[in-house]
Amino acid sequence: PDFQALCINMARLGFVVLSTIPAVICGVIIALLVTGTTLNIQSFMGAIMAIGVAVANALLLVVFAERYRREGASASDAAIEAARTRMRPILMTAMAMTFGMIPMALGIGEGGQQTAPLGRAVIGGLVVATAATLLVLPSVFSLVQERAHAGSPSLDPDDPQSRHAEERK
Repeated sequence: PDFQALCINMARLGFVVLSTIPAVICGVIIALLVTGTTLNIQSFMGAIMAIGVAVANALLLVVFAERYRREGASASDAAIEAARTRMRPILMTAMAMTFGMIPMALGIGEGGQQTAPLGRAVIGGLVVATAATLLVLPSVFSLVQERAHAGSPSLDPDDPQSRHAEERK
């Protein structure tokens, strides 16, 4: 039962992290529609890049929220605290990638129009995904983890936090 509960909790957290992907896809589609850019290999590569950064940011928030929850905070308080404390690193990562893609998205220079869809897709996907990570993801986390057990998931009997450490004594 302990291992099963651990697997279920990890699957829940994986679902929470992956829930940012629809936001990326919406942002990519909006950016491509606004700029009049077609779907092509470059825009798909940009979408994949944006998904990678968005999932990394979501993972950062979820790991901290789960840590706060395991320390005794409610799921909603843990999600809010994680969003508050991790907002700067998430914004820095997303803004660095977004601003770095602006020259590519403008398509200036020789062959610039070939790679412009990649930059436009990354910018659109990251802008929407960052907003979703900081505003929507805490709600998803608190809904999914509301009834989760707050005990340590460790199965190691040498770990003092583990339930199995007491059984050995």
